[in-house]
Amino acid sequence: MKILVTGGAGFVGTNLIKRLLKDGHDVSSLDNYSTGLKSNEISGCRYWVGDIQHISTMDTDFDVVFHMAAIARIQPSFEMPEDYINTNFNGTYEVVKFCINNDIKLIYAGSSSKHSGRFKNPYTFSKDLGEDIITLYQTHFGLSASIARFYNVYGPHQLLEGGYTTLIGRWINNLSKGIACEIYGNGEQRRDFTHVDDIVDALVLIMEKKSYGYEFELGRGKNISVNEVAKMFGINPIYKDGKPGEALHTLNTDSTTMEILGWTPTRELEDYIKKLYAC
Repeated sequence: MKILVTGGAGFVGTNLIKRLLKDGHDVSSLDNYSTGLKSNEISGCRYWVGDIQHISTMDTDFDVVFHMAAIARIQPSFEMPEDYINTNFNGTYEVVKFCINNDIKLIYAGSSSKHSGRFKNPYTFSKDLGEDIITLYQTHFGLSASIARFYNVYGPHQLLEGGYTTLIGRWINNLSKGIACEIYGNGEQRRDFTHVDDIVDALVLIMEKKSYGYEFELGRGKNISVNEVAKMFGINPIYKDGKPGEALHTLNTDSTTMEILGWTPTRELEDYIKKLYAC
């Protein structure tokens, strides 16, 4: 199939493109490289530099769009909420219209932060608006789409530096440079850490099974406290005040993905960390 991955030079997009190329698909990427990296580019994929808000100028002969492009992370969203809404809502709206106008299937990367409350932070609000426009166009305009909500993704090609890093990527970077690792709050907040390969498995299954019209929760189904993660890394973190807008816990308890797709995540965070630091 001919597939477009928005955000294809980013973390999840890069891992997804690797899999799609391995499976023999014709793959293109659209990325503005605000957080995507040239070093993530994979031979065999066509890379277009551009913003999703201008997706209408692209070729139209795609079968599926995996919409992975977004401005991510909670804390930066308090500093620039307008940018988050412009990209995560207005950009998604342009992607939706592109898919409707050209009869293209759409798979959208949602966020598990939805479950902590729509107004918890500007990031969650902007991603929810993206889901809203998809639901509206599914209901009234014949859009064929599914929403896939990610839970605390980690793995190869994750960002290691900058304001958009996640806990795992940031700690890997800090340890490599001898920088102290920090925990914001008491460390008892729990996260459903899910390996990117498990996420990619589910995304590909949605496409292969033509499972459109669903909301899929892509989480491991078990959560681990940040203090437990620190023990896995063997670090003694510095504790700082908690940050606003963060959920106390994330945990996927929904069985829809397993029932519809037959998807069962198998990768364990502890195994990943052990492999990173194996002698």
